[in-house]
Order: sequence, then C-alpha cells, then structure tokens
Amino acid sequence: QVQLVESGGGLVQAGGSLRLSCAAPGSIFSTYTMGWYRQAPGKQRELVAKIARGGSAYYVNAVKGRFTISRDNAKNTVYLQMNSLKPEDTAVYYCNANEWSGDYWGQGTQVTVSE
Repeated sequence: QVQLVESGGGLVQAGGSLRLSCAAPGSIFSTYTMGWYRQAPGKQRELVAKIARGGSAYYVNAVKGRFTISRDNAKNTVYLQMNSLKPEDTAVYYCNANEWSGDYWGQGTQVTVSE
C-alpha cells in the first residue's frame, strides 16, 4: 500500500507562516503529479496547489502569491510553504499523488489560523 506521510501542520496567528511536507515512495514520487488539497469543516475537499514531475506548478486563485509548492526529487518530498496565512486557510491539508495509474492520499494534517 502506498503511504504518503505529511507533517508540518499546527496553530499559527493570522499573517504567520507554516511549511507542510509530504514524503512519498520513490516509485511514486518520480512519476506522479503531487498536490495539496484542503478540507475545511462542512466544506468539500478542494485543490490548493499541484506540481508536475517536471516542476510546473498550479495554484488556485485563493492562495496565489501566498503559497509556494515545491518538490525535492532527492528526498522524494513535496512541500507547501504557506505565508500570510488567513483564518480562512484553516483546514485539514492532504497530500495527493496522482497519475493515470493511481491516486493516493496522505492522512491529513491540521492547519489552524487564529485571528
């Protein structure tokens, strides 16, 4: 079974920063598009950002200019640097690995942004 292991969530004040990490098996990481999703209470899970194996990145409008997704191919790890955090960024953040041959999820990490 494929395991994606997330870390880095926590509680931060508005305007602060957090960095999320997600480690994946090398066989997955080298070929899959890696992404971050989030799910706030009472809402559907939504895409935040994704990065292709070649490094091209996509962000939803709500996080453009504040969040940066990156991948370290030597460490098989994808990161989400979150700056200028807002209370509306509060959610459980999930790491995702996606390709035509499979779709895998991490267990989720809580991010809470206080006023």
